[in-house]
Amino acid sequence: MPRPNTIRIANAGGYWGDDLSQFKRQVELGPVDVVTLDFLAEITMSIMQKQRARDPEAGYARDFVTQVELTLDLLLEKGVKVVTNAGGVNPAACRRALLAVAAKKGREIAVAAVAGDDLMSRLDELAAAGAALDNMEDGRKLAPVRARVSSANAYFGAWPVVEALQSGAQIVVTGRCTDTGITLAPMIHAFGWRPDDWDRLAAGIVAGHIVECGAQSTGGNFTDWHDVPRFAEIGYPVLEVHADGSFVVTKHEGTGGAVTVRTVKEQLVYEMGDPRSYITPDVVADFASAKLEQAGRDRVRVWGVRGRPAPSSLKVSAAYADGWKANGTLIISGPEPLAKSKAFAKLFWERLGIEFEETLTEHVGASACWGPLAPANEPNEVLLRLSVRDAERAKIEAFSKMVPAVILSGPPGVAVTGGRPQAQEVVAYWPALVKPSAPAKLDTPAWPKPAAGRRDDIVTVALSELAHARSGDKGDTANIGVIARAPEIYPWLVATLTAERVKAYFAGICRGEVERHEVPNLWALNFLLGESLGGGGTVSLRLDAQGKTLSHALLAMQVEASRALIACAERGDDEHRVMLGLRPRLERVAGAKKRTAAAAARAGRTAKAARPGKAAKRAPAARPKKRRRA
Repeated sequence: MPRPNTIRIANAGGYWGDDLSQFKRQVELGPVDVVTLDFLAEITMSIMQKQRARDPEAGYARDFVTQVELTLDLLLEKGVKVVTNAGGVNPAACRRALLAVAAKKGREIAVAAVAGDDLMSRLDELAAAGAALDNMEDGRKLAPVRARVSSANAYFGAWPVVEALQSGAQIVVTGRCTDTGITLAPMIHAFGWRPDDWDRLAAGIVAGHIVECGAQSTGGNFTDWHDVPRFAEIGYPVLEVHADGSFVVTKHEGTGGAVTVRTVKEQLVYEMGDPRSYITPDVVADFASAKLEQAGRDRVRVWGVRGRPAPSSLKVSAAYADGWKANGTLIISGPEPLAKSKAFAKLFWERLGIEFEETLTEHVGASACWGPLAPANEPNEVLLRLSVRDAERAKIEAFSKMVPAVILSGPPGVAVTGGRPQAQEVVAYWPALVKPSAPAKLDTPAWPKPAAGRRDDIVTVALSELAHARSGDKGDTANIGVIARAPEIYPWLVATLTAERVKAYFAGICRGEVERHEVPNLWALNFLLGESLGGGGTVSLRLDAQGKTLSHALLAMQVEASRALIACAERGDDEHRVMLGLRPRLERVAGAKKRTAAAAARAGRTAKAARPGKAAKRAPAARPKKRRRA
């Protein structure tokens, strides 16, 4: 059977809890060959492990079974294949549930489960064989927490999924397959790529990274959100992949949202470590080699991605019991809600009188997400959020009892919200160390220069005037990708936004070191802020435990730039708006000025006509003209 030159891969979900209706919608709205869904994160794996401990037939994304049940007839009619890591920690049980759903409807569908990632029963064997499994983030040894480890899974890549597809399966469910592997596998299967086709494999990884978070690449979470049309009908991404590894990112025609070079760039820098060495079990992809261009409305072409051999070992993600935590909330109303909230927090901790491993007080509505970076304001109300973490559950229970006990003990205007806090078991994340190979040196492009300006043409503006950004997390490390709004801005961005300046700016939030990586092909800088998320994942007490809001905190930074650079940013914004079918900002401003001038002229004429002694002279001119009859 001849191989195709192009396949269409749609993504219908970026996390466990994403919109359940998108799976059927992606199959219905247009021709697609494959639908992928990404369900897993470290937190998700921990939850699923707890579920399987209570029920041997649990531990996978039951939502996926529901999605297949609703779409089964359509899948069979169109022959659409499905690849997903919804199998979680129990892919075999997920397969059995899917077959049962099909049988209930009197239908048959081929389902394969990819297992083998669960290393829990082999940890001691691996240690005896010399696999240290040291923590790759802080270098800690596994031995002190070994007895508390509840799960350990190796990240496998695309090739086991390729084998499942070659067996004839229409639906493939996996365990801890990489987010990008579920998208790369159908490409390898369709085009017959070899295991050493490093550039093509790397292109598949980049494509998978772009679509793995669903609507985040089609306008969701986009910095310039006010330009994105019809969020309620946002389309999820579709890849048109060619056999040479180039691809187009798009969405179904007529859906809301937007696919532009800017929306795709923001997703590319999301949760990225070293952009030159994006490590997967299949290939090490060089994100700095990718080339992007707008290829039409809601179409972004990507090509030129380079790759090199994958590391010889696999990453292992383990989870271990790490004590307990809880958080309680009180709503504090005005007047002076922030002062009242601080007073309540003070009296609460003093009356509780217990030392915890970690405590956190957050005044939501005033400074919870950005912490010390939040501007001074006086909101109408504040949500007081009190959190604790400790190895002793008894301490957590004492905290839980005290939260509702202080409601009548302090300032007025306090409302009960959320009830008594519940103690939650903390399951911490433990990643094993993987060492990458070195990338080739980047060529330095010749950047266009802005128009020459005067020395006194420097103004102070928010960084958001010159760049857009997105942030995410890698354990306790926050990732912030900052993208210039025009190519002329990139050299200024490199010179202005140093690692030292970002570290100083996030004082009080970032406790570790800041790394900066240059990504010139995306006009971007990627910052890694160590020890910035309170331990990250399930350990963190922070309201924003995944650093999602930190990119906008950085964009609020005040910077000095020339008016010429700002003009370049405005030009870039206008080009983006035109691509979205919107009027250019400069055109709107000019139109507004004309309307303002016309209104002022009319107001001037009216005022002049109303002056004393002028009414008689103006009367003839004010008479309406007679209309001619047809």
